[in-house]
Amino acid sequence: MTVKEIHRHKRWHLLLILITISSAASLIGVSSETGVGGFDYGEALSKSLLYFEAQRSGRLPYNQRVTWRDHSGLTDGLEQGVDLVGGYHDAGDHVKFGLPMAFTVTMLSWSVIEYGDSLASTGELSHALEAIKWGTDYFIKAHTSPNVLWAEVGDGDTDHYCWQRPEDMTTSRRAFKIDENNPGSDLARETAAAMAAASIVFRTTNPHYSPLLLHHAQQLFEFGDKYRGKYDESLRVVKSYYASVSGYMDELLWGATWLSRATDNDHYISYVVDMAHQLGGLSWAMSEFSWDVKFAGVQLLASMNRILNKKYKNHLLPEKCKKKTKKYQIIIRYISHTISNIQQLFKYFIFVCNNINIKKFKINKFSFLEKFRYSDHLRKSNSNLECHEGTVTPD
Repeated sequence: MTVKEIHRHKRWHLLLILITISSAASLIGVSSETGVGGFDYGEALSKSLLYFEAQRSGRLPYNQRVTWRDHSGLTDGLEQGVDLVGGYHDAGDHVKFGLPMAFTVTMLSWSVIEYGDSLASTGELSHALEAIKWGTDYFIKAHTSPNVLWAEVGDGDTDHYCWQRPEDMTTSRRAFKIDENNPGSDLARETAAAMAAASIVFRTTNPHYSPLLLHHAQQLFEFGDKYRGKYDESLRVVKSYYASVSGYMDELLWGATWLSRATDNDHYISYVVDMAHQLGGLSWAMSEFSWDVKFAGVQLLASMNRILNKKYKNHLLPEKCKKKTKKYQIIIRYISHTISNIQQLFKYFIFVCNNINIKKFKINKFSFLEKFRYSDHLRKSNSNLECHEGTVTPD
């Protein structure tokens, strides 16, 4: 199947994106449409969203589709005097890790922003919105004051020693926070990105909720910038599970880029432009896009914002990002042939097997799904990719 044929099937985009973030820990790309290649990708899309309902923590709603689950974690935060009921369990364990959870909500929101109409046509838009709101409702609770964000509930060490249903948890539910004395710029800015992206999603469907999300996003943006530091240095408890290996500079730009998209405010646009070089956002050496590393996403989103926002067109940075994004597209076209540690399942389901656990699955040379997302924006702006091999059109 050619790239042009792929673009005729919008569900390919959707499944590629949604399966990519179907767990808070993994980046796996899948794309197709029901019946294409003999696989029912429509069902896969539905199941990828159903997964989030299975991972819910807290008091479950009446319309919960995963009926074998029940309420859990109803005293989360009680020991610290805060209400931290809700959110998502990490995986088979019951810890609620803030950084990968926030990235998951950011990516879900991005999927809806780009392909909401297609999600609606498959009957899955409402489920996607519910999945996003389940996460953002929790983030609102976790952001108890402008410079305080609760980063984790539960302890991975004790949790992983005991395999049990979340409804029967007997392990520690201690909560951990970042604040002025224990900074976590990476977590604060990723959560800001999630809130900002979600504010765009709910702008029309929930106009009273959207400004609330944006308010929290802006506060978290300032918190992450003013009090800088890695969250895993403030909270050693996360280091064995979701260590911020890449640091926080990518999240500083990632959060600003999403807020510039959500607000059209010159402050955030200028932040991205002025700080990009200093924070490493223009580096060529991008080999990962995941809950830990977002530089490639910054470059893509800034380039897309340039297409959508006239204010960006007056700045040089997005053009540089656009050029760098273009380079990735050519690499991605041959990704399954040129990188030995990539395995290909079915036709367009690829993942990296790098002798590491699933938390670090990633798509090298930027995510495969972003090729298709970016090509849609090239098409909208009547742009092509200029490469050594020649001109490549979005189709």
